[in-house]
Amino acid sequence: MKLAHSGKPKRLVEEINITPLTDVFLVLLIIFMVTAKIIVSQSMPLDLPKAASGQQIQTIFSIQLRSNGETNVDSKKVPADESVLALAREAKAKNDDLRAVIQADQTVTHGRVIHVLDLLKQAGVAKIAFGVTPIESDKAPAPAGSN
Repeated sequence: MKLAHSGKPKRLVEEINITPLTDVFLVLLIIFMVTAKIIVSQSMPLDLPKAASGQQIQTIFSIQLRSNGETNVDSKKVPADESVLALAREAKAKNDDLRAVIQADQTVTHGRVIHVLDLLKQAGVAKIAFGVTPIESDKAPAPAGSN
């Protein structure tokens, strides 16, 4: 069957459809928002002190206790918990206003955390904090004893 030609020339579409472009930008925006949340949650939340001058910087002495027995001091693996004492004394000698942050996995025993805390006290570090992950309100654990 042969189609009849109306004799009018076909007109080109001269408009730009921005709907697909908007969809791409919205998808990219969502990706950036999700990855930004992941990047921020991987950093260690600290309550850094405020200073009147920008010159003063307090040194943070970070200790990470892993459930597999590893100990990291300032993101460097150390052979044992006992080496924290020497490293803390060295850092305290460089900066008298040293702040220490202990980050421990949930499965690390209480005794090991207390042992590291005691080592920091022996080194003369008085300002000690514990690194935690904040609980989101919609994911809060149920109170003890409730089913």
